[in-house]
Amino acid sequence: MKSREKARVLLIAAAFVLVAGGVCARSEEDFGKTLSPYFLVKSDDPESDPLPLKSTSVRVDISGVIADVVVTQVYRNEGKRPLEAIYVFPASTRAAVYGMRMTIGERTITAEIRERRAARRLYEQARNAGKSASLLEQKRPNVFQMRVANILPSDTVRVELSYTELLVPTGGVYEFVYPTVVGPRYSNVPAAGVSPGERWIENPYLHQGEPPPYTFDITVNLAAGLPIRDVTCSSHKVDIEYRDPGLATIELDGSERYGGNRDFLLKYRLAGRRIQTGLLLFEGEEENFFLLMVQPPKRVSPVEIPPREYIFIVDVSGSMHGFPLDISKKLLKGLIGSLRPADRFNVLLFAGGSSVLSERSVAATPENIRRAVDLIERQRGGGGTELLPALKRALSLPGTEGYSRNVVIATDGYVTVEEEAFDLIRKSLGRANMFAFGIGSSVNRHIIEGMARVGMGEPFVVTRPEEAPVKAERFRRLIRSPVLTNIKLDFDGFRVYDVEPPGVPDVLADRPVIVFGKWRGSPRGCIRLEGLSGGGTFREEIDVAESLPLKTNSALRYLWARYRIGLLADYNRLRREDERVEEVTGLGLAYNLLTAYTSFVAIDSRVRLEDGKAVTIKQPLPLPRGVSDYAVAGEGFGARQACAAVAPAALKRGWAGADKKGIKEDGHEAKRDRVVSEPSSGPARSGSVAVELKEIMVTRGLREETVRRLIREQMAAISKCYWKRSQCRSQPKGEIALTLLIDSGGRVTRVRIGRREMIGKDLRKCLVESLKGIRFPVLQNRETGMIRLVFLVR
Repeated sequence: MKSREKARVLLIAAAFVLVAGGVCARSEEDFGKTLSPYFLVKSDDPESDPLPLKSTSVRVDISGVIADVVVTQVYRNEGKRPLEAIYVFPASTRAAVYGMRMTIGERTITAEIRERRAARRLYEQARNAGKSASLLEQKRPNVFQMRVANILPSDTVRVELSYTELLVPTGGVYEFVYPTVVGPRYSNVPAAGVSPGERWIENPYLHQGEPPPYTFDITVNLAAGLPIRDVTCSSHKVDIEYRDPGLATIELDGSERYGGNRDFLLKYRLAGRRIQTGLLLFEGEEENFFLLMVQPPKRVSPVEIPPREYIFIVDVSGSMHGFPLDISKKLLKGLIGSLRPADRFNVLLFAGGSSVLSERSVAATPENIRRAVDLIERQRGGGGTELLPALKRALSLPGTEGYSRNVVIATDGYVTVEEEAFDLIRKSLGRANMFAFGIGSSVNRHIIEGMARVGMGEPFVVTRPEEAPVKAERFRRLIRSPVLTNIKLDFDGFRVYDVEPPGVPDVLADRPVIVFGKWRGSPRGCIRLEGLSGGGTFREEIDVAESLPLKTNSALRYLWARYRIGLLADYNRLRREDERVEEVTGLGLAYNLLTAYTSFVAIDSRVRLEDGKAVTIKQPLPLPRGVSDYAVAGEGFGARQACAAVAPAALKRGWAGADKKGIKEDGHEAKRDRVVSEPSSGPARSGSVAVELKEIMVTRGLREETVRRLIREQMAAISKCYWKRSQCRSQPKGEIALTLLIDSGGRVTRVRIGRREMIGKDLRKCLVESLKGIRFPVLQNRETGMIRLVFLVR
């Protein structure tokens, strides 16, 4: 019995591989394989450890307005083969990464900062020579990749990286954010010929709801210098201990041991809701640095507010399915519902394409507001994330004369077109103010903050539904009137240079003015800040001599360099210039900082792997909490995942495999008898075309008999699609494979078709419409289902 059962399973697996092979053989031509994340199916190979990252722990020391962070990643090889581990992880967009160490047993190696290509070359040479090594690279300003080579069986490798960042309060509230996981990035870039630096996008992910395979811990030591008030952590359960009014320790609760699937968010206020203002000085061996922080005047209500026009751009792509889109709906309903009668607005929805409420902005009447809210409420999330075309369309919509235009974007930012988006927004300055709302538990803060920065607007991040009305109200307060305009900064007797920013923009919120720079000579003189507020002229003076240079302010050198690097990178995105690349590289090497052109590399001098080759393992990432499988099963869903089925390691990696439980497909268990031959169903004929349903595969939660019946009922319409095509040109013959994604309500949300190019646009459209017309039963205890069909056309 056991042998027959085993043979049956193998035959089913082989049948599925042959079906998938028909699709995969044409996937490069028909689908145009793109860079895509993919789901992990754990290997059954006992020799290999697919999860080498065991833990991430974080120690944060906050002194005044500067946070110093040490992240420790522990890798351990519990398999029997040497490993190279690759791990993609996020960081704060303001982080200045200035150090890395690698520890193996009793040996600790301090990493060196090198030019990026040189660092990669040194790492690969060490790896190939059998030495343990680690390489830290920046893939985006907020996305890093760690590679650890030659982790031998039973080895434990600890990698520590250090960074610092400035905490800038908004509305009197200080916020420290530690990002934990990189969300899957949608990309329509062909995989063929892509640069190695972009390969990080092809990373394995766990399914929604699965906890991280590694533990997470964080401890924050907060020394504010003033009494601390209202310490809260909205993302995780924490224990807070006050050692005195100005000192607190925040530790993660034991129940959050696997809480590394969402950003850690810590907020606090100071006594009297004060903002720390003043001057910080650091005196170095070769250069001296300062940081000026001045609190603006309190907001005053303007006498007259000009009429406003709002363009709301809403991401309804696959990664927004579920929790993020629900938050967006709540946010947009609050924003649109509170518009004044004199305001005008429009709504643009985008995924793979885009649609608008109206070709011109409409008045904020109750009827138009209801139309907009109904339009947003009907969205369910699906498809790719084509942000650039949506931005272009929004900015090209006709404006309303005499109105102040504001563009509001709501997205999780799971795209790879940050540079192009910044370019487009910067070129559109003066035509609209840009406000970006990041929606989700682990958003791409780089693009959210970048879009707002280049658009001279403000970024907002909403991680929980209850935060939506709070952030919406903050947005409304923000745009009523500027707090401070026409700002001038004067340094009298204080010899400064390399000041950033060179000019101070309008201040739109209760947040301080921040200025970085260097100084020469003695710390003396006066700094004057002057501007216009709602109450008249505002002035602030600071006596430089009252501030002493302190060694504890050494982070100022990293913060200044990081700010300068970020500014150069923004300009380089608009127009790449070798001179800027050289300047960024020089700053990274001079200040020991990780940049797009410099990397940290640590190499053990001992040869530990004498012969043989390490197995490369990409550490799988959990989906951010609240993000559905649709974020991974996007545009690349059909061909990319099918190809995994026929790869040499088909039963070990990809999304098709067979064991005694049956075939596993994209994380869903399919019953063993779900590969079904349909010879008895007979072909459906239309004219000279015969279309026969040959095979069906369904995931658990869908009944085979019901699916077969519903497909048969639709066969006449499917056959008619082929007949229409045959009237004007020859139709394709042979097998056509299709994949249907089903939501929890039984609706078909996506249809992927094999031989995509061969069957033509009109036939594809007809087939999709026919199949989307089927309403399958509601799924029980599942969020999504999947059906694979194979038709034989004769």
